[in-house]
Amino acid sequence: MLKQRIITAIVLLAILLPALFYPSHVPFACVMLALIAAAAWEWGRLNGYGSRVSLFLGLETLVLCALSWWLGLLDQSLLPVWIFASAAWVLCGAALLRVAVPGWPRVPRGLRLVGGLLVLWVAWLAAVKARMVGINFLLSILVLVWVADIFAYFAGRAFGLRFTRNKLAPAISPGKSWEGVWGGMAGVLVLALAWVWADAAAQPAVASLYTRLAARGWWLLLVGVVFLAAMSVVGDLVESLIKRSAGAKDSSTLLPGHGGVLDRVDALLPTLPIAMMLAFL
Repeated sequence: MLKQRIITAIVLLAILLPALFYPSHVPFACVMLALIAAAAWEWGRLNGYGSRVSLFLGLETLVLCALSWWLGLLDQSLLPVWIFASAAWVLCGAALLRVAVPGWPRVPRGLRLVGGLLVLWVAWLAAVKARMVGINFLLSILVLVWVADIFAYFAGRAFGLRFTRNKLAPAISPGKSWEGVWGGMAGVLVLALAWVWADAAAQPAVASLYTRLAARGWWLLLVGVVFLAAMSVVGDLVESLIKRSAGAKDSSTLLPGHGGVLDRVDALLPTLPIAMMLAFL
């Protein structure tokens, strides 16, 4: 399993990094198109659709993103989209975590299907728009999610249930603890302060998310990154809830050793549009 994870990670990085650092945003947008289409295919399967319908959903999402690109949506500010998506994630995420696994099947199947595809579409728009702003800006969002996850894992292992008696969401993801969440938040605070210092020293052509927030007030930087870390946990828990309801361990086996695409991007789905909203509101 470890060998598979390493090989898959190397292949993914070999595809993603050249696309990310290419002078134009076009290669990155194309790679993201493929990933989002694969995630839409997984979404169909998690909601009980067969292989043909799921494949159609993947193609439909790819066409939706490509059409948005062709129509010039990426050249617009899209701030109303970020605001609406952020509000929807906060409200719907809270509602889903409240009803937990038994509540998911009670959501109308059509609403689940359309809602999931819209989430993927908005995530694609946000990822590509962030890349169009600049590599430093996009990386500051991606690394926030990765650092939150890594610090949460080690804090949970080291301090889990030492300060609280209850797990974070035992019916959804038994391995997660409140101590892990706090550790993830502490990690992104350190990351944000270090990145602002690095931006000030290096003076990059494009400011990071953290420098943009700090320029409007240190309180906004601190509140913003904690909020983003919290919403990355919400994205992770919502996907775990849906997989548990579907009786699936992973969203698919597309990425050997890593599960599926949704398993890799679940925390980014809410974080990307919320970061865009905070940066440009």
